[in-house]
Parts: sequence; C-alpha cells; structure tokens
Amino acid sequence: MKDAVSKKDVWQGTLALMVLKTLDAMGPLHGYGIARRIEQVSGKLLTVNYGTIYPALLKLEQEGYIASAWGVSDNNRRAKFYRLTRAGRGQLLEEAREWDRTTEIIARFFEKGTSS
Repeated sequence: MKDAVSKKDVWQGTLALMVLKTLDAMGPLHGYGIARRIEQVSGKLLTVNYGTIYPALLKLEQEGYIASAWGVSDNNRRAKFYRLTRAGRGQLLEEAREWDRTTEIIARFFEKGTSS
C-alpha cells in the first residue's frame, strides 16, 4: 500500500481548496510552508511537490484569490509569501459549501438501504 497519494490521485480542485484553507488558518506562508502544512494536516497521506504547489499558487494568484510579496523565510532566505485576499475568503466559503454538498451526495450512496 502506498504511503503517499500522488498528484494524479488528488481530486481536481482540492489542492486549491487546501491552499486557501491553509492560508486562512495560518496566515501568510511561502510555497514550501504551504506544501508542508498540507502534508502535516493530511497526516502525511498527501505529498505536495514543487510541480504541484507552484502552478496552483500561480493560478490562485491570477484569479485574485491570493496575493504575494517577497520576504525572508525562517532560514534567512528570500521567499515569496502568499496571503489570502478578500476574494479568496469568499472563494473559500463557496468551495467549502460546495465540498459539503458533494460529500453529502456521495455519502448517500454508502448509507444502508441504498444497495440493490
């Protein structure tokens, strides 16, 4: 059994939701910090690599859901820090509602009495 879920196993759209929620919970973080936090919260079931996180961050920034600014990381290196925007907070609420609706629908297929 695999210890990590590969990029292709992550459902489309869930990485953006995880990034938005991470920034909402933690405040501004650099890309590496966001990736590590997602891995930590997932209980190390997800692995988020550079080829996954940075395109997602770029897309979220282009959509106006996050903004970035250069700063200095904990290890004294120059890094781009990302923060949630007002539009991003609204998007997070909308995506969370959509996720709740989706999981409710899927859960109905696993309730007792729904099998033939």
